[in-house]
Amino acid sequence: MPATLIKNATIVTGNPARDVLYGAAIAIDGGRIAALGPSKDLAARYPQAQVVDGRGKAVFPGLINCHAHLTANLFRGVTEDFGFPSSFRLPEDPRDMITDDETTVMALLSAIECARTGCTTTVEIAKGIHRYASDLAKTGLRWALAENTADGVVPQGYRPGEPVLDYSDKQRVGDIERAGRLFEKWHGQASGRLACMVSTGLVETTSPKLLRDARALAEKYNAKYTIHLSQSQIEVESLLQMRGVRPAHTLHHNDYLGPGLVAAHVRYLDPSEVALMGATRSNVSHQPAMAARRAVIPPIPALRAAGAVIGMGTDNNTQDMVEVMRTGMFTERILRQDAANPQPEDVLYDTTMGSARAISMEKEIGSLEPGKKADLFIVNVQRSNLVPAIRIVSSFINNGQPSDIESVMVDGQWVLRDGKMLHVDEASIIAEADKIGRRVWQRLLQRHPSLRLPIRPAPED
Repeated sequence: MPATLIKNATIVTGNPARDVLYGAAIAIDGGRIAALGPSKDLAARYPQAQVVDGRGKAVFPGLINCHAHLTANLFRGVTEDFGFPSSFRLPEDPRDMITDDETTVMALLSAIECARTGCTTTVEIAKGIHRYASDLAKTGLRWALAENTADGVVPQGYRPGEPVLDYSDKQRVGDIERAGRLFEKWHGQASGRLACMVSTGLVETTSPKLLRDARALAEKYNAKYTIHLSQSQIEVESLLQMRGVRPAHTLHHNDYLGPGLVAAHVRYLDPSEVALMGATRSNVSHQPAMAARRAVIPPIPALRAAGAVIGMGTDNNTQDMVEVMRTGMFTERILRQDAANPQPEDVLYDTTMGSARAISMEKEIGSLEPGKKADLFIVNVQRSNLVPAIRIVSSFINNGQPSDIESVMVDGQWVLRDGKMLHVDEASIIAEADKIGRRVWQRLLQRHPSLRLPIRPAPED
């Protein structure tokens, strides 16, 4: 494959100096960044390269999503507006009511949104990822697949955060075996674009035995492990009732905190838990857009000051990483009561290098520097919401939209090019996903006629 040269562009390097290069070029060869510099110089060095004219464009390092549930887009328009855990109980999880093929469609719908919002790497957390791992690989994006495990015995209609009083050894062994099979088949596949992680879904549904088994599995493959931590006040109260300590303390007592952990949400940590997260150098995945929907702002400044690594994620319903950055900046300013901190460059760092550090990929991705993998996205700066382009990082994070993103590259290969998804039939996926979503909510109401939802689901076409 010949090299690719993007020239005459504004290049947001994301390097330690946070350099922004104007009228510059980036050369990509063998899937990696070969050089950055003046367009004239690089054009002379790479005369056979495929040239992309970057006039009026800005090149950013690809965004990294540390926490996603791709098929939870089935809940879009239903669960965003009623708190967490939801103020109403569902007798069945809609995700358990669709076929494997339908599950794949919903996962691909989210993959399209990942690409269209500049996200080149996503940590997908779910049960049964093997059903659609192959299709995710074909998108050309980079994935960390975290198979979800749990051994808590919970009743039908259980809401996350509620107490769990019994655990199943059979379920624990089966879930760890399933997670191990995902590692065996997919870890390092697709030219390294696929990696695996282990997920122990919730603190309250995870026994100390499962915590040990999950960490052992992750360490066998030199991989990370993740958990939802301190999502709700109900969770905190349940852990105090169940184990006599707060959620982060129970993880610490079971040797689960540390550099191998990516802890998601961390909304209701007390100062002692914040100190523990920092002292153990645990990693945090901050989902600011979802937290804001839940009317809470996690103690991110305190965690950062304590020494925890901060990455960014989306969670459920949407995979819009542009929204994540903007909401993260706004809500942290509210928490700090400081209109100047964080700056847009700080938020971009958390969503690129911060996230890369959280998943131990900072030497490979997260910035546009020679030797790193060519994961990037291109913004059309000549848009009414972005000009005058005085300071493009601020303009994009304050005012940008996913529709401003024209192209996305992963491993030096285009995934989205001039507004067109290259490896996914976008129109058919969107049409089919809409049918699946309408159908499953109507099916839920038919199966459970006494169910009273706070919204009226759209009818089937």
